[in-house]
Amino acid sequence: MEVRADTYLWAIRIYKSRTLASEAIKGGKVKLNGDNFKPSHEVKVGERYTMSIGGNKKIIEVTGLLDKRQSFEVAKLHYTDHSPPPEKNEKLPPLFFKPTVRRDKGLGRPTKKDRRDIEGFEGI
Repeated sequence: MEVRADTYLWAIRIYKSRTLASEAIKGGKVKLNGDNFKPSHEVKVGERYTMSIGGNKKIIEVTGLLDKRQSFEVAKLHYTDHSPPPEKNEKLPPLFFKPTVRRDKGLGRPTKKDRRDIEGFEGI
């Protein structure tokens, strides 16, 4: 059985459509053993594909050929995932949102002194 690379990546549910798979291959986001290739490349058992998807690196090895889109359980039997575990990103403090300052009900609008105190509390 002969299967195109873009069809294979679509069938094993790496990409949502064959067009997206083809564009990713043309754009150099998918590599075959570290080299660029065409979307019409015939997939062979044992080949390793390295993909950059959403900033994450994914490495798969072909264990079986699949040309029709199947369920995830069937699709995952046709490749082996050798991807490194995702890196933990340290959470940075939010830049656009200020912490919420609660005021007691009935105090009205903050005075100029109250606003200065609130801004000093926020570290601005």
